[in-house]
Amino acid sequence: MDQGSDGTNNAAMGEKIAAAAAVAAVGMVGLVATSNTTVERTRLVSCEPAAAAAQQRTKMLGTSATSISTTTGGSKSSSSSSSIEVRTTAPTKSKMPVYTMKQVAVNNGENGKPVWMTHGGNVYDVTNFIANHQGGSEKIMQAAGSSVEPFWHVYRQHFNTDLPMKLMEQMRIGELLDKDQEKVDLKMELLEETTADPYALEPLEERHPALIVHGEQLMNAEVSEHLLTKDYLTSPDLFYIRHHHPKKTITLEDLKKIKKVKITATLQCSGNRRGGYNDFERTSGTSWGQGAISTAKWGGVRLRDLMKHIGLEDEMDAQENGKLEHVRFHALDGMMASIGIEKAMNPYGDVIVCYEMNGKPLPRDHGYPLRVIVPGYAAVRNVKLVQKIELSQEEAEGPWQRGLNYKVLPPDARDAKSVDLSKIPSMMELSVQSGITSIVPQNKSASSKPGDTIMVKASGWAYSGGGRNIVRVDVTGDGAESWKAADLTSGQDQKQGRAWAWTFWECTLPAKVQADGSVQVHSKGVDLAFNSQPDSAKHNWNVRGLTNNSWYSKKIPVQ
Repeated sequence: MDQGSDGTNNAAMGEKIAAAAAVAAVGMVGLVATSNTTVERTRLVSCEPAAAAAQQRTKMLGTSATSISTTTGGSKSSSSSSSIEVRTTAPTKSKMPVYTMKQVAVNNGENGKPVWMTHGGNVYDVTNFIANHQGGSEKIMQAAGSSVEPFWHVYRQHFNTDLPMKLMEQMRIGELLDKDQEKVDLKMELLEETTADPYALEPLEERHPALIVHGEQLMNAEVSEHLLTKDYLTSPDLFYIRHHHPKKTITLEDLKKIKKVKITATLQCSGNRRGGYNDFERTSGTSWGQGAISTAKWGGVRLRDLMKHIGLEDEMDAQENGKLEHVRFHALDGMMASIGIEKAMNPYGDVIVCYEMNGKPLPRDHGYPLRVIVPGYAAVRNVKLVQKIELSQEEAEGPWQRGLNYKVLPPDARDAKSVDLSKIPSMMELSVQSGITSIVPQNKSASSKPGDTIMVKASGWAYSGGGRNIVRVDVTGDGAESWKAADLTSGQDQKQGRAWAWTFWECTLPAKVQADGSVQVHSKGVDLAFNSQPDSAKHNWNVRGLTNNSWYSKKIPVQ
C-alpha cells in the first residue's frame, strides 16, 4: 500500500509503508506477494486445437451471419463435454472494399484518425463505439489499428452471445486482404501453441452443477432460484460468480499475523435482476435473474488495522498529510476499484482484507488468496485477487470505476456520448431490494377458478445497501389491492446501521387466481431509512441495466 505516484508522498509515511510492505512495484508498494504459480500447458476441453481454431475464426467471420452458442451438457458448468458450438450461414460474395493491414494500422485513433480493427478477414470502423464499449475505452483501444483476435483469445465472453457480432456487423466497412488475414491466423496458431491457455487455472471441477451458467469463459453464473434462500449463509460452491478476467493463483501468509475478524456480509452484483429491464428494452450486460446475490461469513484483517500497522492513524491523518481521499484496490488481473477513505477507516465500516470464506480458505472463484470485502457496497468494490492497496488523491481509474460499466445513466441516455460520465458518481451503496424464492399453495383445489382466492405461503429474501436494516417486507397476492407484512426471520436481528447481510422473510397471504390459472405474488422491501422498492422497472430503465429494485413478482400455476 502506498500513497500513489501523484507526487504527494510523505517521506516518513513512505518509509513506514516500505518497511511493512511485502513487494515493491514501479513506484508503488504492494501488500501481497507476487504469484509463484506454475502454469501447465494444458487446454480446457472447450478450447479447440490451434489449427481448428484459426480455421474456425476465418470461417466464422467471413460469413454474413453467425450464431454462437455454448453447450455445457446441461447446467453443469464443469462438464467434460463442454464445447463452443459455432453455426454459420454460407458465405456470400461481398462487394465491399479490400484493405491491407498497413492501411488498417494507420487508422489507430491518433491525431484525429478513426479507429479501425479487424477480425476474421473483415475490417471494422469502431470509432463511434469506443465510448460504449462495456469493458471500457482503454481496453478496446488496445486493438486499435490491428486485429482483435489476440484479445478475444483472453476475453472469450465475446463468444457467449450473438450480441458482439451483431454490433460488429453494423460497423463493418470492408474486408482484409487474404494474405494479411493468413498472417493473422498464423500468429494466432503460434500464440495458442506456445502460450499457456489463460483459462487453464479455472476451477471447473469445483463448480456446482446447480449454478445457472451465463458463460464459462469468462465465468458468470447465478444461484438457482430454489436454492437461493435454502440456507442463510450461501455455500461457497453455490455463491454466484462474476468474473472480469481469467483466474490466477498467488500465495499469501503475511496478513494472517494481524488480528483476525469475521464479518457476515451479502454481496450483490449491481446488475442483479437486469433481465427484468430487458422486458422493456434490451440492456448491455448479463441478463441476470434474481440470483446474482449471496451471503457468506468472511474472515480476514480489518483494512483499518492494516493501515494502522503501517503507521496511518485515521482518515484525518491521510487527508491532512497528503489530501488522500481514496483507497484503491489493484487486482492481479488488471481490475481496479476504489472506495472513500472514510469508509475504509471507519471503525464501524467493517471493511476487511479477506482470506477466508465460511471458515475455509477463499476458493479461486471468489478471490483466492486475498480479496477485499466492503460491506454494504456494490460487489464490484469488493475486489478479488488483490495484490496492491494504494492511498490516492483520486478515485481508481479504469472502466470499473470511471467508465460506463458501473454508472447509472438516465433513462433517456442510449449512448455514453450523450452524457458526461465524470459527473455521474460511481456506484457504491445499493438500493433496497427483495426477491421471492418460493410460493406454496395452502388450500389448492382442482375446482379453483379465475377470480377465486386461495391461501399461499411465500418466502424469500430482502437486502439494502449501506448497512440499512430491513424493517419490513410487504407482500401482495391480489395485484397490490391489499398488502400483508411478512414475518422477518434469519438476519432480522443485525446491528442497527450495520446490517451487512440479507434478511429472510415468509408470509401466508390470500392470492387471487388469474385467468391463466396461476397466482402471482409481489414483494417490496422497506429499509431503515424507509426507502421502498418502486412498483415497476420501466421508469428506472438504464442502458447498463443496473439497480433494478422494482417489486419482485413470481407466478405459479394452481390449476
